[in-house]
Parts: sequence; C-alpha cells; structure tokens
Amino acid sequence: MIETFAPLLSLAPIIAVAIFLVALRWPAAQAMPLAYLTAVVVALSFWKLSALQVFAASLNGLVITCTLLYIIFGAILLLNMLSESGGLAVIRQGFTNITPDRRVQVIIVAWLFGSFIEGSAGFGTPAAVCVPLLVALGFPAKSAVISGMLIQCTPVSFGAVGTPILLGVGTGLSDQQDVVQYASELGLESWEGLLPMIGLRVAVLHAVAGTMIPLFVVAIMTRFFGKERRFAEGLQIWKFAIFASLSMTIPYVVIAARLGPEFPSLLGSLVGLAIVVPAAKRGFLMPGGSPWDFEAKSAWDESWNGAVGVDLTEAPPTLSLWKAWFPYFVIAILLVATRLPVLQLGPLIKSVALPWDSSLTENLFGTPVTIKPVQPLYLPGSVFLIAALVTVVLHRMSSAAVGRAVKRSGRMLVSASVALLFAVPMVQVFLNSEQGAAGLDSMPTVLAEGVASLVGQAWPAFSALIGGLGAFVAGSNTISNMTFSFFQFGVAERIGADPIWVVALQAVGGAAGNVICVHNVVSACAVVGLVGREGDVIRITGFVFLYYILVAGVLGMCLAWT
Repeated sequence: MIETFAPLLSLAPIIAVAIFLVALRWPAAQAMPLAYLTAVVVALSFWKLSALQVFAASLNGLVITCTLLYIIFGAILLLNMLSESGGLAVIRQGFTNITPDRRVQVIIVAWLFGSFIEGSAGFGTPAAVCVPLLVALGFPAKSAVISGMLIQCTPVSFGAVGTPILLGVGTGLSDQQDVVQYASELGLESWEGLLPMIGLRVAVLHAVAGTMIPLFVVAIMTRFFGKERRFAEGLQIWKFAIFASLSMTIPYVVIAARLGPEFPSLLGSLVGLAIVVPAAKRGFLMPGGSPWDFEAKSAWDESWNGAVGVDLTEAPPTLSLWKAWFPYFVIAILLVATRLPVLQLGPLIKSVALPWDSSLTENLFGTPVTIKPVQPLYLPGSVFLIAALVTVVLHRMSSAAVGRAVKRSGRMLVSASVALLFAVPMVQVFLNSEQGAAGLDSMPTVLAEGVASLVGQAWPAFSALIGGLGAFVAGSNTISNMTFSFFQFGVAERIGADPIWVVALQAVGGAAGNVICVHNVVSACAVVGLVGREGDVIRITGFVFLYYILVAGVLGMCLAWT
C-alpha cells in the first residue's frame, strides 16, 4: 500500500516549503523548521528509517550549513571591508562612467560577471559576490537578490570548471553497464566519451533558453522596482539585452564544442565582458532618452531594503579604480587557479581536510550516511577572507574601520543562520532516505519514478522538471545530476528516446532549479541583510524557472526523438 502513495509522500517536504515559504510568505527562519519536521516525519513513519539514520543525515546537513555560513561570512566581510575603505564608492563611480543606466549595469554585473564567477567557483558563489556589489552600486537589496538569483541558470551547468557535468553526470553514469554498452555502440573507447557529447547538448539547450534571461532580469527589475512599475521600461533595452546575451552564449556553445565542459561559462563570460563593456560605453544598441534609474532611496518600499545597509565611505584620493577592483581580481584569479585541473593546485589545498581521516565519517553510526571531509582552504569562503585581508593592506584601512566591518559582518551572519540550520538538514534527510525498513528507494528516486510511470512516452518533456526539483531541494545542480542522471538514461532507453539528449535535459533542469533553490536564496538574502523575504524572492524567480523548464521540455520532445 505504501508503494502506491510513496511518490506523493515524497513530495511532502517540497509541498511544505511551497506552502509556508512561498504561498504564505513566512520567513525562511519560520518555514524551514516546519519543512525539516515534515521530512523527518515522512522518513520515520513511511520510509521507516532508523532514528540514527535521520540523525546522521541531519548532522551531515549541519556540517554543510557550517561551510555555507563560512562562505557567507567571507562574502559579507569583503563587502563591509570595501565599504569602510571607500573601495565601493570608487567601484560605483567606475560603473557610472561606463553607463549610469541601471539596466545595463545589472546585465554587466549579474549576467556577465556573475557567469564568470559561476564558471570559476559555482556553488552559489555568484550571489555572494554580485548581490552585495549591486547593492553597493545603489540597487535595492531585494532587486539585487532577485537579479543575482535569476542568472543562476544558464552558466550553472558548467560552473566550477564543469563540475555539474564532469562530477555530477559523470558520477551518476559511472560504471553502469548500460551506459558502457551504449558508448560502445557509438564507437567510443570509453563511456566517458559521452560527457563532452552531453555537455555540447547542454550548451545548445541553455543557449536557446538562456538568450532571454538578461531581458527578463531588466524587465522584472523595472516592473517591480521602477518608479512606474512597468515591464515596458525594461523591454525598451531589448536590443542591447539580446546582444549581451548572445555575446556570452555564442562563444559558450563554441567553447563547449571545441574544449569540452570545463570552460563554456568561464571563457564565454570573459568574451562577453570584452564585447559588451566597450559597447555599453559607446551606447551601442541603447534606446534614446534618459538613462533608467531607481527612485530616490527615500521613496523605496521598506521591504526592498536589507536589515543592514551598505554605507559608502568616501574614498581617499589615493584609492584608484584598479586598487578598488583588485580584491575582486584576487577572487577571480584564486578561484580559477585552484579549480583548473592543469595547475594541480586544487588537489594540494584539498589535502588539508577536517577530519584528516575520512574513514571516521564514513557510514556514520552504522548508517548509509557519509559525511564528506571539509576542505576549508578550497572553500570560496577562504578566498573571500584572503581578498578581505588584501583590502585591509592595499587600501590602508585603520584598525577601527576593520573592527567595524568585522562586527557588522558577524551580526549579519547570525540573522542567516537559523534558516540554514533547518533548510540544509531537511535536504539531507530527503536525499539520504534509502535503505529504510519499508524497502523504498530514496525520496527523490521514488518521486522521479512516479513521474516517469505517469507520463510514459512524454518523459523528455518532464526530464528537465525532475532535474529542477532535484536542484531545488538539494541546492546543487551537481547533486541533482548525481542522483538522476542514470535514472534519466534508463528511462530514455526504455521508451526509445535518445538518452544523451534526455541526460542533457536533466542537467539543464538541474541548472534552472538553482534560481528557486531555498538555501541559495537564503544565502543571497543573508549577504545583504534581507532575511525574512526569501518567499517573496522565490515567488518572482519561480516564473523564470517555469519558463526555463517549459522551453527545455518543448525542445526535449523535439530533439530526444530525433
């Protein structure tokens, strides 16, 4: 009997999030404890997991939460250091010199610079970098968070130098006999030869769906945060928005075809920046009329502002533009250098791990749950802290200014911790729900199997949705791909569809799921003190998620049967 209703029961934690956080607009600090409790009840009562397994999964979630808080603290600290030193004032003036039009600024910072940070680091880092930078430029905190979240779709599949494809899809398909046989039938020497093929298809799907994302970002910004509250003000810049989009997505596809899954987002965004910034300076494809700007801050709705404002200290005369930007250059250089396999720096710093002996946390308490060792030097939080120290020295900050930045960062961090302390353990209980006494697979697998049995031959239309739901809950395109890639491959073979296209749809959906992922939204809100507005953010970003899934589904039905 339980098997019949298992797919619906597996949805319970997701429904709890949708009701409390999105529909009722509860703050995440109130909604996520209830979502966690829902996951625990389902796991204990219906999946018949042992209390020890639920505890082990929750403990794993707390460890991951600590790593997220470390990243958030580093991002907040760098923001406050730059605020105190006057660096943010210089950066703001530099963007004004490119163009005072906020629509162009958000495309450059969120879409292009954010895609570069995603390509180098991934794992939600773009929001930690770009959202506070937008606030420093004079954007409302809520607008900055929404803009930062909306772009976390197209570049995500190739984030962290291709991790969602190479590690996510690669782990999901690894050592599966059906995959090996399929690769052999295609004349490949190894099943790993499928990964570049999947990566190219992912790039093509993203290029089609992602072309509209910059335009959506500016249209949503003008509709919800403009003086006249009109989409039309954003749509006026459609030529420049499409130009900026294609400046990234065309090289992105070419790089996926020529170099593989490691570099499309990383190099595609750099090419885009090199094209778009000079074009913006010259007013290329810009509409006539006055540059678009927000109303005076005194006229903003109270809900737009973060709990902690970003105060711009006047910059000293000696602080040049390159010095102001240098901490961000440090971030970019360190992230790229430690993620590029050819440099071999990643394995070196990963060797510093807690605990030193990984066997201590394998099969914790005799359960299937394993806590991966934390690699503190490899985390983006450490890169942010290094950049903050560089700021102190290069900008010649006083001890009093440093003290103010540290205290303010600590206060902002505490406000974010409650939601994450329940959100991430809820995810881990959901994911680590296999091997219970009920004999059921894990909740995400049961959910996917339920959808597959329901839609049959129409599965390619729903492949991206499953990937998106996986990322929504897990907070990671990589984990969603690990969980569902082989399942997607198997369903495609059973119904006679092209399994490479179906797995690519999984990866695209998993990337789109990042725009509504709860703990990514909580993290983005935290860095600008917008705690308590997470549901409002998801209510807006959810429409872009549905657009992405719909476009991917239509393409899937056309391409997977070709």
